[in-house]
Amino acid sequence: MKILVTGVTGKLGTKIVETLLKSVPADQLAVSVRNPEKAEGFRARGVEVRQGDFDHPKTLDTALTGIDRLLIISADGDNETRIRQHTNAVAAAERAGVKFIAYTSLVNAKESKMFLSPPHKATEEAILRTRIPYSFLRNNWYLENEISSIQGVLAGAPWVTSAGSGKVGWALQQEYAEAAAAVLAEDGHENTVYELSGKLMTQEQFASALGEVLGKDIPVQQVDDEAYADIMKGAGVPDFLVPFLIGIQQGIREGGLEVESNDFEKLLGRPATPVREALTQIVRGMPSSK
Repeated sequence: MKILVTGVTGKLGTKIVETLLKSVPADQLAVSVRNPEKAEGFRARGVEVRQGDFDHPKTLDTALTGIDRLLIISADGDNETRIRQHTNAVAAAERAGVKFIAYTSLVNAKESKMFLSPPHKATEEAILRTRIPYSFLRNNWYLENEISSIQGVLAGAPWVTSAGSGKVGWALQQEYAEAAAAVLAEDGHENTVYELSGKLMTQEQFASALGEVLGKDIPVQQVDDEAYADIMKGAGVPDFLVPFLIGIQQGIREGGLEVESNDFEKLLGRPATPVREALTQIVRGMPSSK
């Protein structure tokens, strides 16, 4: 059996391969990256490094030769770019005769109205059309996405949000990585959909948990999207990122991440780490907390 993971130079991809190496022999693992020199660390440990570029299908044909089980990690970029790139990867997998495709998707991707959802819905549909056995890993939200806001709180800022009473299923990126690794390394995950979510929490509940970790009261400042944009710009967020952040807040406010399940427990044998405990790990790992 040969397993290949795409996008391993990113934080999630790195964690997935590191997790796989604990249970799968290195010679059964391959990674596909646009710039192979960035994956030399894996090559040195016996992982096969292949060159593959989602924008150049011929490179994907070579990268996927002889691969049995594939994980496509969703790419970065605007929706149109991601749809094109993911579709290229799925088509290459079909041409190569890949026997199983796992994909890191978005919570409730098929029905979601979040602005992030179109590439995930399109990719899931493309995989289904191939009739190749699949597993969709519908990730909720990485706790690490909140690090910049946590740093702001440490500097004395309130917890600012325009997400209203919308709830989020935060979990550590490492746990999403472990779930993906389990699906790749074990049989029995054919034609499955996993909604991977921690316990659903509002912004106020999250800020309260963070306050317990930091030993301080954290005021929550609920604002509208326009005020949120102004605050983000004032905090130094680049202009091109502000609409993205507003879209996330809007999606949360409208219930886009309010999907809770026990699928982490199915894949890891335990629930996701409770947010307070997970936040303690995050805070301890931040330079400003040392």
